[in-house]
Amino acid sequence: MPLWIFGYGSLLWNPGFAAVEQVTAQLSGYHRSFCMLSIHHRGTEEDPGLVLALDADPRASCTGIAFRVAEAEEDAVLTMLRERELISSAYLEREVPLTLSDGRQVIAIAYVIDPGHRQYCRFDLERQAQMIAHATGGRGPNWEYLVNTADHLTAMGLSDPDMSWLVDRVARLRHG
Repeated sequence: MPLWIFGYGSLLWNPGFAAVEQVTAQLSGYHRSFCMLSIHHRGTEEDPGLVLALDADPRASCTGIAFRVAEAEEDAVLTMLRERELISSAYLEREVPLTLSDGRQVIAIAYVIDPGHRQYCRFDLERQAQMIAHATGGRGPNWEYLVNTADHLTAMGLSDPDMSWLVDRVARLRHG
């Protein structure tokens, strides 16, 4: 069975591996949300940022990209992703059913938020914008993560009004 990885945030624009196939995909039962405090990659313990996670919601769905990994690279890709995504155990690695845009059904690895973890949060959009505008972590400024993700969703033809609002608000906060 081929290894598929579901990208919905930074994996859209920085998967860290070359996929042999990538297809727009739909995941039911989750939504993309800035519900994870970033204390390593896009913030610090003292000044956390926010990153996207898949937050369970039986009424929701999330569109992203399914990446098929070359068979010879499966172990290396999983090792790399686990080091990157499971750095603090706020994400849980799950096998999830995806519907690809061409109608195929596949099982993919996705990283979903653990709602019981201390990094799980739910803030209103203004608080999210305030945090994203100022936080910086080991992989760079939080606003850069937001803009890269929003740009890739737009390029995919996906509308996300909350993400668009955050991009505009964070730009105003950063530039006075």
